[in-house]
Amino acid sequence: MSTLRVVFVSGLSGSGKTTAMNALEDIGFYCVDNLPAQLTSQFLDLCSQADPPIEKVALAIDTREERFLRELPPVLDELRRGEARVSVLFLDCASDVLVDRYRETRRVHPLSPDGSVEEGIARERELLADVARLADLRLDSSDLNVHELRRAIAEWAGADEAARGPVLSLVSFGFRYGLPRGADLVFDVRFLPNPHFEPNLRARSGLDAEVAHFVLDTAPAKELLTRVRDLLEFLLPLYEREGKSYLTVAVGCTGGRHRSVAVLEALAGELRRLGRNVRVSHRDAEKV
Repeated sequence: MSTLRVVFVSGLSGSGKTTAMNALEDIGFYCVDNLPAQLTSQFLDLCSQADPPIEKVALAIDTREERFLRELPPVLDELRRGEARVSVLFLDCASDVLVDRYRETRRVHPLSPDGSVEEGIARERELLADVARLADLRLDSSDLNVHELRRAIAEWAGADEAARGPVLSLVSFGFRYGLPRGADLVFDVRFLPNPHFEPNLRARSGLDAEVAHFVLDTAPAKELLTRVRDLLEFLLPLYEREGKSYLTVAVGCTGGRHRSVAVLEALAGELRRLGRNVRVSHRDAEKV
């Protein structure tokens, strides 16, 4: 009999919980929104007894179910003492981004229907602080579009369960546009040869083979890739031992178009050959 997989999904209003639940549903999870806390065990028992059994369940919780927030720790302990595989996914987002999202949609914040969005966000952060601390994956959606968020969640939830260790999110970026939010490790590759100063390469990106050769076919670039790969192979088992399911590694150059992109693609290839679960995004590659 297969082990029941349970994912609790929580997070700030506007951070992408609906997108997360849709992503989980697309990879076979049976999704339920705001199930009362006292019914959790009974509901999961029914899932196990169904014919055929429901093997993957996602339960969304937010501040509308404050009793569930209070009772979540003992619920998790009870489930983990059994045979279920239990995870908590927490969707975070920068407050200024949330404010912009509410202004664009002209929605009111559920915790501040008659006040400011900022007040509602602050109150919600306070209520969800304990849930955030319990998270196996705390995913910041500030810089992710809907498609990137869905892909990140699907990969984390086990769309490729054969892959080893935490999901590695590799992000290239340009320092002139600021550091990526939520990066766990940041590498600066501005010391490598810059294709921007080569007229025949300037308009291309690091995804172009000729640009990649220009950046990577140097002794410093080759040694950098070896050292970063070895560092990650050293660190990933340590992060995994501490329960970290998702690691964001950022590689930056000046504009985020040439060097960081080429290095990131090469690093992703190295890590995939080692059996790592890798997703890649190039935040600033299309910016001029």
